Amino acid sequence: MRLSLPSSFRIAPATPVVIAATLLLAACGSADAQKQKPTPVVGVIVAKTEPVELTTELSGRTEASEIAEVRPQVAGIVTSRLFQEGSFVRAGQPLYQIDSRLYAASQQQASASLAAAQATVEANRLKAERFALLAEQGGVSRQEAADARAAYNQSRAAVGQARAALASAQVNLGFTRVSSPISGRIGISMVTKGALVTNAQATPMAKVQRLDPMYVNIKQSGADFIALRRAIESGKLVSGAAPVTVVLPDGSVYPVAGKLNPADIDVDPETGTITVRAVVPNPRGDLLPGLFVRARVSQGTVPNGILVPQVAVSRDPRGRASVLVANSKDELERRDVVADNPVGQNWLITSGLKPGDRVVVEGLINAREGQKAKVVPAGSKPADAGAGTPGKSGGN
Repeated sequence: MRLSLPSSFRIAPATPVVIAATLLLAACGSADAQKQKPTPVVGVIVAKTEPVELTTELSGRTEASEIAEVRPQVAGIVTSRLFQEGSFVRAGQPLYQIDSRLYAASQQQASASLAAAQATVEANRLKAERFALLAEQGGVSRQEAADARAAYNQSRAAVGQARAALASAQVNLGFTRVSSPISGRIGISMVTKGALVTNAQATPMAKVQRLDPMYVNIKQSGADFIALRRAIESGKLVSGAAPVTVVLPDGSVYPVAGKLNPADIDVDPETGTITVRAVVPNPRGDLLPGLFVRARVSQGTVPNGILVPQVAVSRDPRGRASVLVANSKDELERRDVVADNPVGQNWLITSGLKPGDRVVVEGLINAREGQKAKVVPAGSKPADAGAGTPGKSGGN
């Protein structure tokens, strides 16, 4: 179906006056829109270099600095326990008494054997001297004199053997009183009075641990360790003996700082980590063996680092970092930077910025690359910034 217009209906062609009026109205609307969109106000900080200490927080586990498992060195029946479980013991303090009667008898037997050997030595000495004289006078043969001398020497060797047997018996008798090898805190007893113990048993009688100082064994990935060592060798980082801060399982910070020991030279083939050990003083015994803690470890110092608030750094889908910088004409430029290390609420910028650059940290919601902006110091009051203050910053 087709619609036909009446012959009296006509569309009047646009006159030049109408076109001009239309263009004028559009231009006025565009000008009004530009007037309604004020120049963005951004707050900036001035980039500056400063020494920046890098720290990392790693998981660790506490371990006693000395551990001694108390085991018997002779076999026998335990007749008494001489300590209180959980108490502090000193090196050499008696802990257990083992039945010593058999070992005392062995000592007495060895002592008697020594006395008999010494008596034989004296008799053989006199005989050897007499035979030596008779041999010179022809009363006995030289062979008999030599045999007497040999018997004397053998009796002297027998005295040495008897003396060694007596010393061994005395040592075994001493082992019947089991003493603590180190000073520290002793745990629960694994044996009771009346138990039979042997000198080759696998189960210890008790365990003594030295808790001051305490070790904190920290695991660091082998890749991070190699990167750290290369950064120090290249001069990007300056190594220092910075303290190690221990964070307890409840989130509180242990009040005494520790020191870092050299790392282990072996990489764990199963986890790919290296063990780093910190020595932490523990005078009150607050740290106990086996605790899982966090350790804040210094990785060195960047001599000329630049810190930028994290809110000023944006990243693209591939993780590349960039910031907005106000140039000398107050125009906003985007700079690609390297920001791999967080330092508190900031990023450490190792590439892409230089001292004196004005980095936008406030007003990022309205700021766009290539725009001209009103630049004010970050944190300016509304009265100082004028219309359109930076307000709260926004990052992406």
